[in-house]
Amino acid sequence: MSHEPTGLPLYDKAAEDAAAAVIAAYSTSFGLATRLLGSRPRRHVRNLYALVRIADEIVDGPAAAAGLDPTAERAMLDSLETESLTAIEQGFSSNLVVHAFARTARECGIGDALIGPFFASMRTDLLTAHHDAASHDDYVYGSAEVVGLMCLQVFVNAGAPHPTAPEPGLVNGARRLGAAFQDVNFLRDQQHDEVALGRDYLGLGSGASNRVEVLDRIDADLAAAAAVIPLLPADCRRAVTAAHDMFASLSWRLRRDAAPDERVRVPDAVKAALAARAWLGFAPRHRHPVRARA
Repeated sequence: MSHEPTGLPLYDKAAEDAAAAVIAAYSTSFGLATRLLGSRPRRHVRNLYALVRIADEIVDGPAAAAGLDPTAERAMLDSLETESLTAIEQGFSSNLVVHAFARTARECGIGDALIGPFFASMRTDLLTAHHDAASHDDYVYGSAEVVGLMCLQVFVNAGAPHPTAPEPGLVNGARRLGAAFQDVNFLRDQQHDEVALGRDYLGLGSGASNRVEVLDRIDADLAAAAAVIPLLPADCRRAVTAAHDMFASLSWRLRRDAAPDERVRVPDAVKAALAARAWLGFAPRHRHPVRARA
């Protein structure tokens, strides 16, 4: 007798497979980290990151390369947000990635309080090219910290009968880790962002900040996040530790190479070693003394 899924279960599976394919195509590091998640949260994290990736692509070049102007990009972004919120309410979307995200959002308690700021930051990319400290912080909250908070909702609530609010310490750690990831990527992509996209997220071009200040902030955020990783559910700690340590390695390499000729990356052998270290249960790594963040 066949037990293959049919109807909505088959559609749900196809949606989650589509989300996993998006992640596999875009990020080897993220794919490696998600494989360290337990089966309970793994598919949900893939589902939410797939939607985040598609929204990013609307504003970061592919949509423009296909011929869309900023007005059309804004309309597409607005449509994606509306469709996501509608799918959460109704439980279905004809867009497979949106459908997968909505399943995760419904189960894990992800709503407009996190989704709205994310899309607001994505729209900022269509309007603001040069950021000061205040606009940087607003942008990072919406583009990265809330993504960390979405992941935290998954870590705490996947498989639970009803979603509950995470502990405040975990909320702070999730925000700090998301901010660190985003600032590392800003430094890594600084030349591309300036030349190809005309953007300055960190105020480095205007002299509003300097690399050392940014790296000190990154390392302080990584340290704050590392302190609460042991408080996460056991089936999430390894993956979060691996992701933390990969970005700590990137921060160290960015500090070491003040003016890199190429985009700084972690060699595959080092990624594998960091993943193995996390799998064995070691605590997150600290490479540098850091200043406290105000």
